[in-house]
Amino acid sequence: MDYIDYYKILEIPKSSSESEIKKAYRKLARKHHPDVNPNNKDAEKKFKEINEANEVLSDPEKRKKYDKYGKDWEHADEIEKMNQNRGQSRSRTGQTYGRESFGNDYSGDFSDFFESMFGRESAGRQRQTKFRGQDINASLHLKLTDVYKTQKQTITVNGKNIRMTFPSGIEDGQIIRIKGHGTPGINGGPNGDLFITFSIENNSKFKRDGADLYGSVDLDLFTAVLGGDILVDTFDGQVKLKVVEGTQSGTKVKLKGKGFPKYKAENSFGDLYITYHIKIPANLSEKEKQLFIDLKNLREDGKK
Repeated sequence: MDYIDYYKILEIPKSSSESEIKKAYRKLARKHHPDVNPNNKDAEKKFKEINEANEVLSDPEKRKKYDKYGKDWEHADEIEKMNQNRGQSRSRTGQTYGRESFGNDYSGDFSDFFESMFGRESAGRQRQTKFRGQDINASLHLKLTDVYKTQKQTITVNGKNIRMTFPSGIEDGQIIRIKGHGTPGINGGPNGDLFITFSIENNSKFKRDGADLYGSVDLDLFTAVLGGDILVDTFDGQVKLKVVEGTQSGTKVKLKGKGFPKYKAENSFGDLYITYHIKIPANLSEKEKQLFIDLKNLREDGKK
């Protein structure tokens, strides 16, 4: 297995923080997503590499192993155990090896290392060691209306149908792990996991920020001036909203609990923020114009 530089794939330095890794991943995932690049094999390959890199670097434990052991990071536990056994062996026999341990600078195959260090018999025993299967990365495209409510859906990965329940409130770019649905383990080892990256298309009139939603309402001049009740669209229907007298254009109001569901927080919703835009009447008749003139004069007289 050749060494893959996950930091290079995500175009970030090795010193990057978790938030920087997440930001870089989301940027590249959107750029190379199959939906954005249909029938583009290079983009599809790049998207898989980006997901693989993120799956390792976004997990602190996996990242630690990768930084230490490079391409052999998935065998880190076995390597640590070998190094421990070697230390015990040196204590018993007084034998000294030229290297205390091996990490990502070791260039040979994993099984070759066992054979060269402990002989064929030990290498044979190593081949019976149980190894965890590889993780699989997949993407799933959904619409925003699809994730407003918890739903069940069947997805096909590597020819296998998997029946899943998707909790409401999933966000664009979010990754969910399905334990045990990766490739089979070796020598009876556990299966790898399936990591699904969600691509959420906003097919609504609202802007989403986490669990909060943002929208706007055109308000006629008369309701803005005199106040009154209006019907406002929310994500799941209309509600009646009271407009106060003298409302200004750009005024924002909050409808508590009328936003988007919070992920894995049952019956918990964000808020909906509505911004009013005052519509100025056009194509006035002469009589209407005169009424506005009279109103203007009346207000000016009142200031004297």
